[in-house]
Amino acid sequence: MLNTRRFYINGQWVDPHATCDHQVINPTTEEPCTTISLGSEQDVDDAVTAARAAFLVWKQTPVEERIAALDRLIENYEAGADEMAKAMTVEMGAPIDFSRNVHFMAGLGHLKNFVKVAREFTFEEPLSEEAPDSWIIYEPAGVAALITPWNWPMNQIMLKVGAAIVSGCTMVVKPSEESPLSALILADMVDRAGFPPGVFNLVNGDGAGVGTALSSHMDVDLVSFTGSGRAGKLVSRAAISNLKQVHLELGGKGANLVFADADPQAVERGVRQLMVNSGQSCIAPSRMIVEASAYDAAVETAAEVGGSLTVGPANEHGAHLGPVVNRAQFEKIQGLIQKGIEEGARVIAGGLGRPDGINRGFYVRPTIFADVTSNMTIASEEIFGPVLVMMKFEDEVDAIKIANDTEFGLMNYVQTQNREKLRRVSRSMRSGMVEANGVRRGAGAPFGGVKQSGNGREGGKWGMSDFLEVKLVSGWI
Repeated sequence: MLNTRRFYINGQWVDPHATCDHQVINPTTEEPCTTISLGSEQDVDDAVTAARAAFLVWKQTPVEERIAALDRLIENYEAGADEMAKAMTVEMGAPIDFSRNVHFMAGLGHLKNFVKVAREFTFEEPLSEEAPDSWIIYEPAGVAALITPWNWPMNQIMLKVGAAIVSGCTMVVKPSEESPLSALILADMVDRAGFPPGVFNLVNGDGAGVGTALSSHMDVDLVSFTGSGRAGKLVSRAAISNLKQVHLELGGKGANLVFADADPQAVERGVRQLMVNSGQSCIAPSRMIVEASAYDAAVETAAEVGGSLTVGPANEHGAHLGPVVNRAQFEKIQGLIQKGIEEGARVIAGGLGRPDGINRGFYVRPTIFADVTSNMTIASEEIFGPVLVMMKFEDEVDAIKIANDTEFGLMNYVQTQNREKLRRVSRSMRSGMVEANGVRRGAGAPFGGVKQSGNGREGGKWGMSDFLEVKLVSGWI
């Protein structure tokens, strides 16, 4: 049994310099499930110092050895599947089958893909055939601070940790204080995989404390952050201290454009995609924008699908939705549902309060609003819960205008069987990603956005490249 109050620094489990307990609340029961320590600047400094010392050796380690270390971690991760899934269910409320089959598998997929990418990547190559004596060398960026969110614990941590390992960076991980258990289990897996001391370090803490200390630390070369736009701006300001690299994966307000010629499953698919992970996904298709001629039928279908969704305890097997992560998130979502009602949107499924028969746990009724207009709060603010808004468009130009009328630009969706229309619309939407007709991203696809959704890319060769610097050597013999 792990001592959850400890940190993993320089290959050892260590006590914090000062006592600062934080209870982790199980959102299913509203009861504490464990207690962690929130770190201090001194704890951060110890971790960064260890990572800096390890970097001098790790960056020179042949890529084959870094891959071998990652392979050992993958073995440990696969062996610990049930333990990891249970931890995510307890800490952030994902139903146990979803934790095992989706959350856990997402992390595993990223690690395996980074092994593949590293084996195929050319770390040293000539600039061109015309300049064979000028060489490009891809070198690790240095000490990386990896700051991760609670909503997809292993997905987000593995996108960063896997990239850092194969690129040759050393790291200090700060998981969300809302979902630290899975990260602590991962640290134990790293320890048993035999990584050199200091390559992987973990310090628990909150954003204001450990997050700021890492972002502003003069010996941190790179920050990879996933979270809210507000926090991302604070990270960027703190990182100015030594002009460190900052890669941000922030919020979204995905537009799902449903044209009249969409396939028959498009509306149901859009509702169910929004409800995945209880709506707590930055890429959720949270605005379903439907062509006017198909709008009434789409509303009817959405209402039927929304009304069929069930909510239940995260520790029970099944395809139901679990609770949202904590009381603050529950109350925020309730406030936005109330705002939608006050501003004139029509509730066609769900609504305020907990689902019938549930009086404990941070459960939100799967909610769908129809007749939403662009001036409504729920059309522009990221709700981050199981709440879908439905809007109407008149033609292709109007559809693109509504889709782009947001500060976010992470992932948009388009549903049409017309190939040329699909390509025109996809090119016109301002987002880092577009999903067409329910076809999911391929393994190793770049993940990231534009505008207020952040910068940089995670996953595959693009994700690894964010942890590399480019060096030119001319006169190479």
